[in-house]
Amino acid sequence: MKHIKSLFLSISFFVPILLSAQNSAITISGSIKDDKSQSALAYVSVVLKTEADSAFVSGTITNDEGLFVLTGVKPGKYVLEASYVGYKPVKQPLFVGSLSRFLEVAPITLEEDIETLSEVVVTGQQDAVSESLDKKTFAVADNVSQAGGSVLQAMQNLPGVTVQDGKVLLRGNDRVAVLIDGKQTALTGFGSQSGLDNLPASAIEKIEIINNPSSKYDANGNAGIINIIYKKDKQEGFNGKVGLSSGLGALWVKNENLPTIRPQYQATPKINPSLSLNYKKNKVNTFLQADNLYTHTLNKNEFVTRTYDDGTVIYNQTKRNRDTNLFSGKTGMDWSIDDANSLTVSGFFSSEKILDRGDEPFFEGDLSNRYRLWQFLEDELKTTVMATAAYQHKYKQPGRLLNIGFNYTYHRENEQYFFDNILPESTGRDAFKLISDEHVADFNLDYTQPLQYGRFETGLKFRRRAIPTNMQFFPGLNSPIDSAAGGWANYGELIPAVYGNYVFENEKYEVEAGVRMEYVKIDYKVNPDHPTYKTSGYNYTQPFPNVRLAYKLNDNNKLSVFYNRRVDRPNEVDIRIFPKYDDAEIIKVGNPGLRPQFTTNYELGHKGSWNTGYLYSSVYHKQMDATITRIGSILPGSVLIYNIFQNAGKSYNTGFEVLLSQNLDKWATINFSVNGYQNIIEAFTVTNLYPEVNMFTAARQEILSGNVKLNSVFHLAKQVDIQLSGTYLAPDIIPQGTIGTRFSLDLGVKKSMQKGRGELYANATDLLNTMRVKREIQGDGFKYLATDYYETQVVRVGYSYKF
Repeated sequence: MKHIKSLFLSISFFVPILLSAQNSAITISGSIKDDKSQSALAYVSVVLKTEADSAFVSGTITNDEGLFVLTGVKPGKYVLEASYVGYKPVKQPLFVGSLSRFLEVAPITLEEDIETLSEVVVTGQQDAVSESLDKKTFAVADNVSQAGGSVLQAMQNLPGVTVQDGKVLLRGNDRVAVLIDGKQTALTGFGSQSGLDNLPASAIEKIEIINNPSSKYDANGNAGIINIIYKKDKQEGFNGKVGLSSGLGALWVKNENLPTIRPQYQATPKINPSLSLNYKKNKVNTFLQADNLYTHTLNKNEFVTRTYDDGTVIYNQTKRNRDTNLFSGKTGMDWSIDDANSLTVSGFFSSEKILDRGDEPFFEGDLSNRYRLWQFLEDELKTTVMATAAYQHKYKQPGRLLNIGFNYTYHRENEQYFFDNILPESTGRDAFKLISDEHVADFNLDYTQPLQYGRFETGLKFRRRAIPTNMQFFPGLNSPIDSAAGGWANYGELIPAVYGNYVFENEKYEVEAGVRMEYVKIDYKVNPDHPTYKTSGYNYTQPFPNVRLAYKLNDNNKLSVFYNRRVDRPNEVDIRIFPKYDDAEIIKVGNPGLRPQFTTNYELGHKGSWNTGYLYSSVYHKQMDATITRIGSILPGSVLIYNIFQNAGKSYNTGFEVLLSQNLDKWATINFSVNGYQNIIEAFTVTNLYPEVNMFTAARQEILSGNVKLNSVFHLAKQVDIQLSGTYLAPDIIPQGTIGTRFSLDLGVKKSMQKGRGELYANATDLLNTMRVKREIQGDGFKYLATDYYETQVVRVGYSYKF
């Protein structure tokens, strides 16, 4: 009896423990591959149903690596279904026990459905807006009306994006961080953007727009992040793609030249051959992507009327004929060492040759009296070399990952200008040469730990960056060049950072919260002979938090609230001390005293989905402190305008964004977006040091602006697609002034052939030749009106073939 009592007490003690060990919410993970090639399949539909009555329990799609996760599953007997267009669906029984929180199913393989493939080629596309509402993803191949152009041109039709002065603006703000394959590079700029107009779109698979980045991303870029993802295939065996596009731009003269200058470019040629190769055998995948983009462009054709308070009126034109040849290539290897470890090494090379032939005639009063002709030749060579190594370790627990990466970038800017300063009494020949070498080394370590209802991410990053520059001026007769402002200047940057990010999800709620702690030290050393600027720098240690709260109203509707804090550090060219003379009388100069701009962002977003489309809408507010902007000022008795970067105080951007996507049966898809916002720049007073000390005061600026975009794709018979895209940009404020209305219409046609392997396309950008940029600037002692009739209309044809 005594033993029975002891046994009963023991059972009474252990039963609660055993019961507590049962799990009522299980996470199921797995992967889906192609039956023949064993390559991962992305965007496969995965559905879990009850075995008894086939009732829907949960569903998702696979990510880019073919992985899927189903959360919150109760113990029981189920059927797991996987389906994908062009493949035979798969069903398999699945028992979910209660002793483990995580269940990893064996890899599922799908077999191609030959009959389905031969009947239908055009299918629906993935929603652009991610489930967490923090990211929009756009496939470059879907943008038929911009095929064959640059990445910058491909972005013009994207919702919320504006292209202005060769820069991308998100929601009216140009402080955008541009990444390539998730990394900052000298090719696209650190802390800002550059080079997008000479990056071939044919090399790119997709473009991601992240308006509210989490703490795992660098803290810079208050407008958000644009991530450009290169093409790379992983099918078994040898495969690839070749393509060739050609076109003509500037088919008609928008505005005739002022007298006595060389002709502006017309019928400008564009040629872009491209090649993509992949070879995968067993555990090794090698890849090569090469492009050559050769273009002639009427890069600028601006007509300006400047009026000064003393009554002086000056008419001038700035015309720039540009020849560009850009070769870029990326190659590397993916090595799956074993099931748990993989290594990717890659190299990137880019060489860009630019020749600009410019003319600037200046007239006083009327066009009969030319007082100066400024002609120039810019000869520039940009070289970029990048080496990357990335190691990943997968732990036994699904989703638990360790990533280690190293990236080194070298970028050289070799720039030479040759000027003819033609005056009524004399002709002077001036020149300058700039050499700038950029060295950047980045080390990253990231760790992801899955949890029962989410995950935890943490990591660190270390960056060291150095940019030595040297400017040599060679003044001629009656030279307007400030030759004393040359010499050397060295930029140094040191940034260590750590972050932590927590993600929680249940049936109704999602929480993502994190913080990035960043230390920044900037040293800018200036040669002691410079007449104005001296050695400068700054440092800070700052936290950059982010929070995302989401509530699932039902299976088709979700609300999300975002908060984050970000920074925009001045780029090296923003503080570069050398005056630039590509415009003879509006001279750009950097400012070593420039300091970072800090931004606080708030946003409320909603996404509603239905069988044939979705509606995404949001309202947002940004507050910027120490706003970075260019300030134009003049000295007494001079007509020269000096544009110098300054911190202008507080500014605000408040607005809304709506994105509607609707499939009209199987024959058409309509995408409509509208982005409206109020821009405010508070009144401010700053002191310019160059070329002499002078004060500048600006009144408060405020405007309601925005843009509307309509993108329609029509699927016709015989595998023909037609895309029609329209863009309207409302007037907006710019430093010291406003920019006028802009409108364009793009048209593209694409035909699939050769059983889906070949593709023939033709398109026309700015079909009606309506795009031109009008600016009105008001400064202390002057104002000017400018209209730029640069080349916007381009007609292209192209062909590509997959093998």
